[in-house]
Amino acid sequence: MAKSRPSTRFFCNECGYESAKWMGQCPACKAWNTMVEEPVSRTTRAPGSGIKRTNISEPVSVSAISLGSSERFQTGMSELDRVLGGGVVPGSLVLVGGDPGIGKSTLLLQLMRQLSSSGHTVLYISGEESLAQIKMRAMRIGEFDDRLLLLTETDLTVIDEVIRKYKPEAVVIDSIQTMFSDNVASAPGSVSQVREATNLLMNIAKTMCIAIFIVGHVTKEGTVAGPRVLEHMVDTVLYFEGDRHASYRIVRAVKNRFGSTNEIGVFEMRNEGLRQVANPSEYMLSGRPHDSAGSCVVCAMEGTRPMLVEVQALVCHSSFGIPRRQATGIDINRVNLLMAVLEKRMGYHLGECDAYLNVAGGMRMNEPAMDLGIAVSAVSSFKNAVIASDTVVFGEVGLSGEVRSVTLAQNRVAEAAKLGFTQIVMPASNAASLEKNVAKAAKIIPVESLYDAIKVIL
Repeated sequence: MAKSRPSTRFFCNECGYESAKWMGQCPACKAWNTMVEEPVSRTTRAPGSGIKRTNISEPVSVSAISLGSSERFQTGMSELDRVLGGGVVPGSLVLVGGDPGIGKSTLLLQLMRQLSSSGHTVLYISGEESLAQIKMRAMRIGEFDDRLLLLTETDLTVIDEVIRKYKPEAVVIDSIQTMFSDNVASAPGSVSQVREATNLLMNIAKTMCIAIFIVGHVTKEGTVAGPRVLEHMVDTVLYFEGDRHASYRIVRAVKNRFGSTNEIGVFEMRNEGLRQVANPSEYMLSGRPHDSAGSCVVCAMEGTRPMLVEVQALVCHSSFGIPRRQATGIDINRVNLLMAVLEKRMGYHLGECDAYLNVAGGMRMNEPAMDLGIAVSAVSSFKNAVIASDTVVFGEVGLSGEVRSVTLAQNRVAEAAKLGFTQIVMPASNAASLEKNVAKAAKIIPVESLYDAIKVIL
């Protein structure tokens, strides 16, 4: 007698790999201690026992495909449109992740308000809040149109019937970890339930051409909870970032099949909801000291958007044998590399000094153009020399101390000049290719090495 298939299987929380027995390391993604046991359905279908398909899909040329109703529609929130790649694509499945209390539900409720005000029928489905709780939050945001429909439900079968009955143009599922299907025997939030729910919502989005936004909880590591296959199934993955104790919030796309993944949207949390920050540079530089050593303004790029941020450095003599290096908002490995370049190429004895660097405002910047600002701010603090408050620097620093070119230099210069900065220190290779009208916006100081930059600035 053949053995029956076991009623439980083991799934990897990271990639969704399925196994009949527990393993310490997942053989697919090599993650440790991610296998969890869950019950599975006994109903299986033997290969080849299904109904033979009479209609066979035929390939179609690209030129014969018509977009039709698949063109994007604007959300009414320019910052969110930027991150989505220009607007919402009908039939897309968007995953929004973020820490608890960061403002995911508020952002999506405001999005539904904007869409309903524009004449779109939208549906907000919550599995965590009652209708009265959603109403209280909606009253704080503002007036809502009758085109916005609210539903509190966790059964995917009921949700499927409601969506097919009302046929909304956009749907919010808050959150995917609370949804369950009767076809899966495990509890809501498990690997099997999350995968089944996402698969059902994806089919609804594609077949009915409905834009669906899914709210996903995050783990303590900051990634979306549940199997990693969840991020592979959706079209777009947005992360809502920011310090809960600060007023600003950042929406960042880490995956986008319909646009760039380098764009960010900046919002400010207020009592009446989230407000768009049209000029993040001015917001990040507010309260900047003008006569403090170690403070330097750097122009970095987030996608196609130039952003001016303040890099602060504090370099002081260490009381211990091993100096301490700490960085907030900057890659610590990059800081150690630049400190080594300053000591080897420039002759500054930083091996006996503690170094603390910070990007003011809580932003995190990893662009190579930050190198020159980091190095200059560290030398400014070390020499206790003040950098002129109307100076902006940017450029990549090599191991030989050379200042290398960066991308989109014209956009950086234009942004700095718009905010009133009159002196811009930049790579010489970029300065030679600037357009005349851009070059006249401010005093351009081209530098070829780190030595030249420090000599000019300090």
